[in-house]
Amino acid sequence: MDVVLLSRLQFATATMFHFLFVPLTLGLSVLIAIMETKYVKTGDEIYLRMTKFWGKIFLINFALGVVTGITLEFQFGTNWSRYSAYVGDIFGSLLAIEATAAFFLESTLIGVWIFGWNKISKKAHAIVMWLIAGAGTMSAVWILMANGWMQHPVGFTIRNGRAELVDFAAVVFNKFAILEFFHTVPAAYILSAFFVMGISAYHLLKKQHIDFFTKSFRIALVFGLIFSIFTAITGDMHGVHVTETQPAKLAAMEAHWETTTRAPLHLFAIPDEKNERNSVEIGSIPGLLSFLVHHDINAEVRGLKDIPKDERPPVLLSFFSFRTMVALGTLFPLLTIIGWFKRNRLVESPGYLKIMLWSIPLPYIAIELGWVLAEVGRQPWIVYGLMKTSDAVSPVASSQVLISLIAFILVYSFLGAVGFYLIAKNAKKGPEPAPKAVPEAVAEPAAA
Repeated sequence: MDVVLLSRLQFATATMFHFLFVPLTLGLSVLIAIMETKYVKTGDEIYLRMTKFWGKIFLINFALGVVTGITLEFQFGTNWSRYSAYVGDIFGSLLAIEATAAFFLESTLIGVWIFGWNKISKKAHAIVMWLIAGAGTMSAVWILMANGWMQHPVGFTIRNGRAELVDFAAVVFNKFAILEFFHTVPAAYILSAFFVMGISAYHLLKKQHIDFFTKSFRIALVFGLIFSIFTAITGDMHGVHVTETQPAKLAAMEAHWETTTRAPLHLFAIPDEKNERNSVEIGSIPGLLSFLVHHDINAEVRGLKDIPKDERPPVLLSFFSFRTMVALGTLFPLLTIIGWFKRNRLVESPGYLKIMLWSIPLPYIAIELGWVLAEVGRQPWIVYGLMKTSDAVSPVASSQVLISLIAFILVYSFLGAVGFYLIAKNAKKGPEPAPKAVPEAVAEPAAA
């Protein structure tokens, strides 16, 4: 295996493992902030117990996200030094802002939240949780801004063989990055909602802490319903923009070979890249692809045959990543809509609860496949149209990268096992028991 493929595999391993924890951190922080706010407003102790129960899982997940995220930035220097030298003026600035203005702030605020119980007011403590959620979202903003620039570079000039920043506002307001943000972060909210609903379903099936987990389920249900619909809308908008900025990715994820008007959409296909065709096509709907990406059934859609072979992304992986993501993205609003009608009789709906319990992994699969599509569909470019992935790797021996890749897999497997055990243990254990009411003292009769 050559150094390019090994470096890509190592970065993909690190990124996808890190991204097992990031979405839950983003969404669970908002859900916990909602729960703690309800406690402050109502004074109902059940919301305090909910805050502490889900907060413990949030902290475990956050710690794992931090540990797995640190190694990612080091890889830009160890495995992708030529890339760093070429775009460091732009990419490095965005990562530096993310670390100082968002991640450090989030970490500090988490310390205040952990140790601030009974030391600051209830209202201030809830505000801290909202600030944690905001800082986490700001972290996502800068990371997605950096990725958006790689997908659609703007606001730069080439000087002395390097890409240098000339228009910071163009980078910040890059439409690709904005659409990526409004698709990725709501997807993280869906994942968190399904996580809370799934754990709640587990306890409701066992008839444990029924009031506690019914309330948890309902909060997550509304959250998931809103953002599953919102994500579908932004996904459509993002797809239209991809058609304009990355026609090769669009053609690959739709297995679309011929440039044609009234382009059909294939519900299922098996792409044959060698012969530049689909060996199997099922459920082809004439004109639907043209309508979806141009909102015009007669519009022309560029095919892969009009794109040089050395600039085409892998079609098979792009196509099936996209199809699976869309199928799951269609399932999520359906499950939450069904849940809306069952929200007042959850305990009497064991079939639905079992589905929600077993649905916990589905948003993880969808969001990971979304990143596979984003990155694989951009190939062979590391910065679209500007720098190829093969030109970006460090001048290191493939054996060195292979050793570090094996080390990453072993360490991450251990961390994953520990993380899964800790989260599962705390989720299965359930909340701390409600404090027992102290009986009022009975007044003794006065002595005669």
